[in-house]
Amino acid sequence: MSQIFHPSLNFIAKAMVLGIVILLVVGSVVSYVFVRSPYMRGTTIAREQPVFFSHEHHVGELGLDCRYCHVNVERSSFAGVPSTDICMGCHSQVWAKSPAIAPIKESMETGEPIAWNRVNNIPDYAFFNHSIHINKGIPCKECHGRVDKMGWTRKTQSLSMEWCLSCHRNREEHVVPREEVFNMEYELPKDPAEREALQAALVKKYHVDINQFQVTDCSVCHR
Repeated sequence: MSQIFHPSLNFIAKAMVLGIVILLVVGSVVSYVFVRSPYMRGTTIAREQPVFFSHEHHVGELGLDCRYCHVNVERSSFAGVPSTDICMGCHSQVWAKSPAIAPIKESMETGEPIAWNRVNNIPDYAFFNHSIHINKGIPCKECHGRVDKMGWTRKTQSLSMEWCLSCHRNREEHVVPREEVFNMEYELPKDPAEREALQAALVKKYHVDINQFQVTDCSVCHR
């Protein structure tokens, strides 16, 4: 029986199969990188707000403590969005006639809260408690970055499960003295031995659980 297909078609068929495999691999890699990129995780975009608030000015320049506005951060799972009466505690006297403050004053007078846009948002199926992290010596900038250098506040960490677990698996490496938790300028000792000794003492002092099985158990965050 004569050959129906030309021998060159074997090469073409093999090339097509190889091309499809390469395309699938490249597509998978590109998709993986794209999904994990800063753009997709929202760490490159500052969230615009209904009223401009600069952490750089209030924290970096004026030295305002985080707890002045986020009053519940040491006692509650939720850090709390400051109410307008907190804003007006200062702005009833400072820049009181500025147009930038007008929405704050209107909110104060009408009782209608300002609809701030969440910058750091954790899914409903994940539980996060601000107070436990603060009281165990985890600094604000560990998750929120250097807000003292931000005009429009932006997300600096992915807040993915992988990112959370990377800290939970090495808790002792992230602990600082409690009195420095809100200090954006604080840095741990550069000397490795001194740093390790300090953090070991803090872990013991703050009763930080470093048992990996317990701190990485699903029920810790998914309740």
